[in-house]
Amino acid sequence: MLRKALRTALAAGGLLVARQPTQAQQASAAIHLNQVGFYPAAPKLAVVVGAAAGQFQLLAAGSEKSIFTGALGAARYDSLTRQTVRQADFSACQQVGTFVLRVPGVGTSYPFQIKPRVHEAVAQAALKGFYYQRASTALPPAYAGAWSRPAGHPDTQVLVHPSAATAQRPAGTVLVSPRGWYDAGDYNKYVVNSGITLGTLLSLYENFPSYCTRLSADIPESTNALPDVLDESLWNLRWLLTMQDPADGGVYHKLTNAGFDGMVMPAACHTPRYVVQKSTAAALDFAAVLAQASRVLRPFGHALPGLADSCLRASTQAWTWARQHPASYYRQEALNKQFQPAISTGAYGDEDVRDEWAWAATELYVTTQNERYWLADILAPGPLPVANWGQVRPLAYYTLLRASATLGPAGRRALPQVRQQVLALAARLQAGRATHAYSTAMGRIADYTWGSNAEAANQGVALLQAYRLSGERLYLTAALTNLDYLLGRNATGYCFLTGGSSRSPQHPHHRPSEADGVPAPVPGLLVGGPNPGRQDNCTYPSALPPLTYTDAVCSYASNEIAINWNAPLVYLVAAIEALH
Repeated sequence: MLRKALRTALAAGGLLVARQPTQAQQASAAIHLNQVGFYPAAPKLAVVVGAAAGQFQLLAAGSEKSIFTGALGAARYDSLTRQTVRQADFSACQQVGTFVLRVPGVGTSYPFQIKPRVHEAVAQAALKGFYYQRASTALPPAYAGAWSRPAGHPDTQVLVHPSAATAQRPAGTVLVSPRGWYDAGDYNKYVVNSGITLGTLLSLYENFPSYCTRLSADIPESTNALPDVLDESLWNLRWLLTMQDPADGGVYHKLTNAGFDGMVMPAACHTPRYVVQKSTAAALDFAAVLAQASRVLRPFGHALPGLADSCLRASTQAWTWARQHPASYYRQEALNKQFQPAISTGAYGDEDVRDEWAWAATELYVTTQNERYWLADILAPGPLPVANWGQVRPLAYYTLLRASATLGPAGRRALPQVRQQVLALAARLQAGRATHAYSTAMGRIADYTWGSNAEAANQGVALLQAYRLSGERLYLTAALTNLDYLLGRNATGYCFLTGGSSRSPQHPHHRPSEADGVPAPVPGLLVGGPNPGRQDNCTYPSALPPLTYTDAVCSYASNEIAINWNAPLVYLVAAIEALH
């Protein structure tokens, strides 16, 4: 049934909710709600812009039959959008079906569903999004549908860049480094960003193994002995292993062209590819996720003989290299003054690697149960931040909580502080709901930055850790509000997942979606979201932070996709499905 649902979504252009043609054409952009749907017993909320006081109705889609009637809430002024909004709360309606919300004088919403497992197709599609990002392989119609494509970037003749040259591997040495995921809208592969991405997906499996076992993304490996979330992770993990220099254990920062490819399909790209400078951040992210992978994959030794041991060995070698090179920072501008060709692709530069040390040490400590990996600065004073590629300390804390029953003495002593900081972060996020006009945890002005949708998803992940830790349902509800945000209950009114609903991005900054000749974009990809920085100089409908989003291919600042944005979405929606 799961595979059939996903194939149906692909055949429909990736749309996860059946569109009612007439109502979709007449849908009001002033009604903002989760366009996918709601669980019968969960909260259900829509936000209406510019409505007068009065009633709203829930109608069965395609009819005038009223299922539920309620009163709009009090007017609230949203200072960030400079709008007056009212909320329509229809939580009391638990009838299963496909519906629209009608507000007299405003209009009718896009269709949505109320049913159990309402977000499972989203979980499938977001996980399948990684399949569409695979490098070095063809995507056949049997699995990719309309978005099938020939193989590109075999990466069997990758050159050692002069910045990465050693006596054993001088500049121009040819390496073989296939597989991996394209990082974002471009075709390069970055170790640092792969770290948090893989760490998030492996953590989903560790936290919810039963659900992950039945979560099918309809990929070529779906019939083997591994859950699809691990099969998909392996595509990138096996590439990561090729990014380590076996002579010294160091890890190249990225595999990249000198400059970005044009808006063409992968098979049309033939420019030279390079591995560039070994860095401390890359080595530590590599060490962390390979140690975690060793732990996760060990029970699958029959299907993956020796891989868990290889991962742990690679992890410890990267750790040793980082200890010997604690300040090998990736500084692209300085690099380009010394070496040619100049590199102008994503830098992922990070010169504060205290959080990477904490994450790598924690994963090695938990996997090996060896006290020598414990570092005093795994814990940090002050508020715990929300995770992102440049701040991975939360991943260390989540692992300590997950492994609390098996920790050694140092880990057990740290647990009270870990619990306190995770709960304090969740409490801050939960408290913000009351002050935000859209009643989502997402909504502070600081939340709107490059990749703001990943901020929303990672906030949801943090709230779910607090729910697992405390059992307080308000944290689960708060996490669900951020899923509602991503799927339509936000100031733009967009469902930010491609193919996700009636109003989702049609023109993401994503080379395959732009170049493949298919009208609909590749489905299952989360775009970046509102970004007041507007670094791309595209035209935006507004300069107000929650509204600085444009569905245009030129907008890499708000409409690009990225693997580290999809991963927390997969975690958030799959965990919510498992917990409901």
